[in-house]
Amino acid sequence: MIEILSLMLALIAGVSLGAIFFGGLWWTVHKAFSSNQPALWFFGSILLRTSIALAGFYFIARGHWERLLVCLLGFVGARLIVTRLTRTAQRPTSRAQAASHAS
Repeated sequence: MIEILSLMLALIAGVSLGAIFFGGLWWTVHKAFSSNQPALWFFGSILLRTSIALAGFYFIARGHWERLLVCLLGFVGARLIVTRLTRTAQRPTSRAQAASHAS
């Protein structure tokens, strides 16, 4: 029972780390394009986001590969969630509209 609880907590932590990482990437892209120094935004963002994710994986795993694997699954799941939430609503709804956009 304790092992299942620790795996569930690792999954929740992985989703949280993924939300921070990929949500931060989305926020960085929006901020960088309106900035005078976009390279600084991207460089600082990747350093910060990667540091947070790696430290989180390290502390969550605590030497157990099962926790690390479940945390990584949550991380990838968060990528799918963030991608769907941040997708623009300007997608064509029919083939005729898609054809008109292609030309």
